[in-house]
Amino acid sequence: MKIVVTTPTGNVGSRVTRLLLQAGVRPTLLLRDPTKLDAQTLELSDFVQGDQFDPEVVLRSTEGADAMYWVNPPVFGEDPVAAWERAGSYAARAVEEHGIARTVFQSSVGAEKRHGAGEIDGLARTEQLLDATAASVLHLRCGMFFTNLSTDPGALEEGVLRVTWPVDAAMPWVDPRDVGDVAAARLLATDWSGRQVQAVHGPQDLSYAQVASIVSSATGRQLRAEQIPDDQMRGALRAAGLGDVQVEAILGMSTGLREDFEPEDPRTVLTTTPTTLASWAREHLA
Repeated sequence: MKIVVTTPTGNVGSRVTRLLLQAGVRPTLLLRDPTKLDAQTLELSDFVQGDQFDPEVVLRSTEGADAMYWVNPPVFGEDPVAAWERAGSYAARAVEEHGIARTVFQSSVGAEKRHGAGEIDGLARTEQLLDATAASVLHLRCGMFFTNLSTDPGALEEGVLRVTWPVDAAMPWVDPRDVGDVAAARLLATDWSGRQVQAVHGPQDLSYAQVASIVSSATGRQLRAEQIPDDQMRGALRAAGLGDVQVEAILGMSTGLREDFEPEDPRTVLTTTPTTLASWAREHLA
């Protein structure tokens, strides 16, 4: 069975790759820089070096594939919604031209809105492009990644987590490794078909106030959550060098989901994963 994994050095893709190897599969990895993989993984895998924004690279890596794990790649310096729509079109083209039987797409909670959720709109458009192929596709609608807390080390040092989301409003939080577990299981399964959606909500919904408290206990360093005005966040993002389109795409993920939004796929035994924020924080932040 040929299974193609995109972004195999990422938080989720690396987990998917490891589990496929342990299941006896020799995955095909599409990545920009093979030197980021350890020697044993490279030895046990096939790989195609290139960029997911290059349609010929996508088509070459997926030729003969039975299944594919597609993650829209990171975007730098351009409109992420437009870029992810373009990347999604290449994934859909590969599915159609190669007849890929099963595709698992790493999407996000909020993609069900289709419009008005910032850069998540780019994931929504990718969902629609894959759906239009009429092939079997599973959209994993993931909650907020624990690892997002590591992208703002200044907040952890200062002890203030500044967000535009109401600090007492709960949302799903998940360990990316648990997303990888779900993805690998579905890639290895051959008995499903059609269009499916499966949320990955983590063990429980958490507010930013709860997140700050949990991280404080796990690290021994005080952290509090503070809601700031949208314009203050805009200013901070611009000061970090982001353009207006990128700023609005990032901010839109909060402004588009913070009021009267409920995930389409509710919390059930199928959407709840085990790793707690406390255990993750002790391992990665303490």
